[in-house]
Amino acid sequence: MTTAWRPATGRRRVAVISAHTSPLATLGGRETGGMNVYVRELSRELGARGYAIDVYTRRDSAGAPEVQPIGPNARVIHVDAGPARTIEKEAIALHLDEFERNVRAFAARDRAAYDLVHSHYWMSGVAGAQLAAAWDAPHVVMFHTLAEVKMRARLSESEPPARIAAERAIAGAASAIVVASDHEKRLLTSLYGAGEARINVVPCGVDLDLFTPSDKRQARLALGLREGERIILFVGRIEPLKGIDILISAAAQLHDDENFKVLIVGGDARAAAEVDQLRELAERLGIDHHVSFVGAVEHGKLPLYYNAADVCVVPSYYESFGLVAVESMACGTPVVASRVGGLTSTISDGQTGYLIPWRCPEPFAERLELLLDNDELRASFGQAARQAVERFRWANVADAVSDVYDALLANGPDGGSTTDEAAAR
Repeated sequence: MTTAWRPATGRRRVAVISAHTSPLATLGGRETGGMNVYVRELSRELGARGYAIDVYTRRDSAGAPEVQPIGPNARVIHVDAGPARTIEKEAIALHLDEFERNVRAFAARDRAAYDLVHSHYWMSGVAGAQLAAAWDAPHVVMFHTLAEVKMRARLSESEPPARIAAERAIAGAASAIVVASDHEKRLLTSLYGAGEARINVVPCGVDLDLFTPSDKRQARLALGLREGERIILFVGRIEPLKGIDILISAAAQLHDDENFKVLIVGGDARAAAEVDQLRELAERLGIDHHVSFVGAVEHGKLPLYYNAADVCVVPSYYESFGLVAVESMACGTPVVASRVGGLTSTISDGQTGYLIPWRCPEPFAERLELLLDNDELRASFGQAARQAVERFRWANVADAVSDVYDALLANGPDGGSTTDEAAAR
């Protein structure tokens, strides 16, 4: 039996669909990362602005409560779709019809009438499109990653044809699409044929009160790191697309007398095989004593790692935005990253970090040595980085997404496109 939860009269009500992963999940696992943070923080911000936000996600634990508040006017709702445990992401696609039915059943019991549906990722988009049609509501979608782009970024990547077909259908029918960068907008139009007028560029956000510069020495003491050791940091999922092998190979090219540690933060039990391969690579290159696999870390503890680090490396083959880079910059730690996707719009090459156009170790090693050997350069980059991320406050993101919602609700599902200028303020 659900607890009745009624928004104030006249409040706009939004069904947020995050089918395959919960915004409450611990970060660093194979399917948890920037999208989880995005859904959670945006929902809280929109709830604080007066929207009534219901985030629907798949129940992946028998003990998960049906309804869990996450902020003013915002709550997460767990619905049954397949077994109540962690399953492979590909298997979740088989349970989307059940997910959609149970979302509708909860909404009916709760007497919830939604003004708008906002889906995150392609699987959510499949269910969200059906829900929006059933409720006669506009459908906003944010893909976060795109199958066609992932496969072009790294030749060994493979995605099911069903995903590509679903993304094309969703992109063609959605009332509005939100993307994190102009680069992603160009890809949606060129590879998926999405209409430009429906695409709204809204950079992702970061909690600048949580991710903020602090004393490096204290951060290292808290993490048990040695004073004087150079810290090179990676944060993210442990998967081939993240390019961690490039980082390890680059670290192997640093000066023999360099006193450094590579901290790799992220990964869960399902990443064990990939971690083993990376350990073997580090051992083969003779730097296994320099590399430490930390595992998943609570979101609130990540600022300690960013502040303890001298440099953060994002060697990904593809990033739609690059939240890790922005979090690091917010803590005043410069970034060395691949020149791909959204990273090109978040990092200013030669000012807040370095962008590497080649996916090979040598240029990463060169830039790492330059930063590690120059305290003044690191400090200058770090100061500029913190100033540059002010535009990524969650309040700005929520304002821009609210503009998208308001335009749709004023003009109806087919006539509510906004301009990039309004959405990317």
